[in-house]
Amino acid sequence: MGNWVVNYWFSVLFLATWLGLNVFLFVHAFLSYEKADKYFYTREILGSALAWARASARCLNFNSMLILLPVCRNLLSFLRGTCSFCRHALRKQLDHNLAFHKLVAYMICLHTAIHIIAHLFNFEHYSRSRWATDGSLASILSTLSQQERDEDSWINPIQSPNMTVEYVTFTSIAGVTGVIITIALVLIVTSAMEFIRRSYFEVFWYTHHIFIIYFIGLGIHGIGGIVRGQTEESLNESHPHRCAEFLEQWDDHDSHCKHPRFEGLPAESWKWILAPGILYIFERILRFYRSKQKVVITKVVMHPSKVLELQMSKHGFIMEVGQYIFVNCPSISYLEWHPFTLTSAPEEDFFSIHIRAVGDWTENLIRAFEQQHSPIPRIEVDGPFGTVSEDVFQYEVAVLVGAGIGVTPFASILKSIWYKFRHADHNLKTQTAGHAALNFDKATDILTGLKQKTSFGRPMWDNEFSTIANAHPKSVVGVFLCGPQTLAKSLSKRCHQYSSLDPRKVQFYFNKEDF
Repeated sequence: MGNWVVNYWFSVLFLATWLGLNVFLFVHAFLSYEKADKYFYTREILGSALAWARASARCLNFNSMLILLPVCRNLLSFLRGTCSFCRHALRKQLDHNLAFHKLVAYMICLHTAIHIIAHLFNFEHYSRSRWATDGSLASILSTLSQQERDEDSWINPIQSPNMTVEYVTFTSIAGVTGVIITIALVLIVTSAMEFIRRSYFEVFWYTHHIFIIYFIGLGIHGIGGIVRGQTEESLNESHPHRCAEFLEQWDDHDSHCKHPRFEGLPAESWKWILAPGILYIFERILRFYRSKQKVVITKVVMHPSKVLELQMSKHGFIMEVGQYIFVNCPSISYLEWHPFTLTSAPEEDFFSIHIRAVGDWTENLIRAFEQQHSPIPRIEVDGPFGTVSEDVFQYEVAVLVGAGIGVTPFASILKSIWYKFRHADHNLKTQTAGHAALNFDKATDILTGLKQKTSFGRPMWDNEFSTIANAHPKSVVGVFLCGPQTLAKSLSKRCHQYSSLDPRKVQFYFNKEDF
């Protein structure tokens, strides 16, 4: 437990702060609508369902504000660059951007469910009060019709006994946008499931962009003002604590209790999502501008196991080790962009990627480059973007673990180390580099191009970590992985197991590629 705290204390603090803000916003909004005199008459009809609906809406707005920030990749790259001298615990949070994005999405789903259920009860209460003939306060409030009186007199959106809940839902701004938002959210979440994302990436890619409809609907959702409260002027003139019991005197001109006036709640969602929305628009404009810059393919290499290597050049392209780019091939799809780790070193005069045939898009791309008598397909590139592997040279000792095509980010690192040794780079903390050989038919490694070849296999991790801990008893060790989640769990567990509680002794920091 102690080692786990050493590695994840900042993540726990960050998540606790986020959860705490959700709890605070929910409780604060709930109590406001449950106790405020402004909503006294509204609560007479709706009961506590009003507070549940508004409290969940407040948290829904808060998390919708956050959901786009973890996918602003240029913002994350900027923060990574400005935080280059921060502690490892602080920089590691930037590498959990997609995990936080998913957590926020789950929170949005939770509060959406609460909001919908609360409003189902609200509409039931509205309908029941409109049909009631018992002379109760709720029934009298519900007979205050917009058609019969002024604009600010009605409180129940169901204006007549013949008006159904379905009619109000599909003829009001709040109802229509609520249905659209819910459908969009269901499609986005279900298409983002691991199975669909891995097996049918195109479905995930296209469906995820329905978020545009979600945010537009959310921004205008509250404009209709179906949920209403008493106006400030009416509160001062006829306070409900003083006048609710004398409802039969409301129409008496000589009475001190006047007819209550109501107003719709002002729309709030757009205030929450405006700033992150503008930031994300700027992000997309920047990415679009960069993607339209000309890319020259200088070399195409077909490797065994259907692995395509593309070496490219682009004006003003500057990269660091371990970074990745998004690639688009307009002849295959104008809209699909796929991430690929850069396998070239920053010291080289080109940048390269290795593409393995996994899915329709990659298979079509490889097939297009295999056609010898056809012109080379045009490629568009967006990036580069930062990843956890950028920090590899910040550690005295680094352990690089790649599974399958996951060895690609480390090709860039190994080649960069070779260049730095060759040019005697004194800023390089790493003093020795070694990795086991794998027997290939070629004289050099398939990915790095070095004579020392990469070893593929499953080491005895306990022996490896124990050896490193004994050889470097006072070092900070960075463990970097690009591979499956099962391997990530195994390595993360051993990083906790072999890290010392004493900060002066060996510390293992686990880092995983996610994009």
